[in-house]
Amino acid sequence: MKLPVIKHLTQFIEENDEDFVIETIETLEALTEVPSLKDEELDVIGELISNLYGALEVNKLIKEGTPKKEALNQFMSRVLSSIDT
Repeated sequence: MKLPVIKHLTQFIEENDEDFVIETIETLEALTEVPSLKDEELDVIGELISNLYGALEVNKLIKEGTPKKEALNQFMSRVLSSIDT
């Protein structure tokens, strides 16, 4: 996951609607079922999906009243702590 990408996607959600991101996730998940995709291509799609889900999580925190910067930091702290364990 990349914080700048998640931050950009969070801004996109604020300016548009989270439904666009949800539909993009569904589209990318459907693409992963193409049997001819190489591992590298699946890795890229997986990274995109992870960032999109991350932006949705940050957006949820913001909706709950957490300031944007703090929401981004909380989310990334959660991600990093889950990697360390």
